[in-house]
Amino acid sequence: MPVLTPMTAADQAIVETQLGRPVRGVAGVAWRCACGRPGVLATLPRLPDGTPFPTTYYLTDPRLVSGCSRLEAGGLMAELNTRLAEDAELATAYASAHRSYLADRDALGEVPEIAGVSAGGMPNRVKCLHALVAHSLAAGPGVNPVGDIALGELADVLDPECEGGHA
Repeated sequence: MPVLTPMTAADQAIVETQLGRPVRGVAGVAWRCACGRPGVLATLPRLPDGTPFPTTYYLTDPRLVSGCSRLEAGGLMAELNTRLAEDAELATAYASAHRSYLADRDALGEVPEIAGVSAGGMPNRVKCLHALVAHSLAAGPGVNPVGDIALGELADVLDPECEGGHA
């Protein structure tokens, strides 16, 4: 499980601006951009109202959210699904990412209704680049190979100096 930092009142205000709504069930901040703003939240597997929530890592950085949407619209998910079907090594590593994701979520709490369900289409397909990129950022390079590939395509929006462009 990645180290989570507590979400401060300032973080909460930033994330609510990023999302355009109040946050729910936050366990902590799982990744911050270079200037320290929250960009990936870790969410509890059961929301405060009791709803099971399988998306442990939730992407909030608007530059990355927009970039993932651009990649999805551009056909990267279909390309990655083809690669998973043809590349046994990639498929094996992606299945490992699924198990890692489940272990991280279980560390936050077990919810029987979503046992075995991770996010982003894991372990067999690519369904949501946002979730996979969030996992890659939270867990670090080498854990989620599909998220890492998508992140590589987002280098243009990962500004190491954070010069504007996000809340």
